[in-house]
Amino acid sequence: MAEEFEPRTQAQPDPDPRPEADPAPVEKALAEEDAAPDRTDKQPGRELFEWLQMIMGCVLVAVVLFNCFARLTRVDGDSMDDTLQNGELMLVWSLGYTPKQGDIVVLNKTTAEFLGNRAIVKRVIATGGQTVDIDYDTGTVYVDGLALEEPYIREEMYLPYVTTMQQTHWVVPEGSIFVMGDNRNASTDSRDDRLGTIDEDYVLGKVVLGLWPLSRVGTM
Repeated sequence: MAEEFEPRTQAQPDPDPRPEADPAPVEKALAEEDAAPDRTDKQPGRELFEWLQMIMGCVLVAVVLFNCFARLTRVDGDSMDDTLQNGELMLVWSLGYTPKQGDIVVLNKTTAEFLGNRAIVKRVIATGGQTVDIDYDTGTVYVDGLALEEPYIREEMYLPYVTTMQQTHWVVPEGSIFVMGDNRNASTDSRDDRLGTIDEDYVLGKVVLGLWPLSRVGTM
């Protein structure tokens, strides 16, 4: 008897158990991202806040600068004509400053009561340990016996009529300075016995820059 055989069929692969990815959620997310409004547009005050931060930072820097390193001072009087003029605004540097001959300096309000307790501006003629002599016949100032070249003075210097300003020889103590105005005939300075040499502790700083009026802007 012939044996019966069942027909063989080709094995079919198992269906992939993982469902096909649905592109719809991705497309939806992209669409929502494109449609979402820019968050920065919803913060109109942010730019203003950043500007205020910058301004406050600048103000803080200015406060520190003008309290610790430098200060603004206005010229009061004409004793420094024509180098500095009455009402001129100037920048005075203080930090680490040591007076040197030829510098223009500002002295604090307690320097001389007879000047009305106001800050005064003068030029350093000599420093501690030096000698100063004045020859009014020739209008010449000598420091340690050497005549100064002074192109900055306004006019020839004459013997003051004030009796407290007729001394002609000084020895500057250590830690002090001898100062004079560039407008010698209209300046109360170290030549006056009531003021004399100035202790360096009274020096607020060196004038480094003229700020106002605009026609006077420049370094000193």
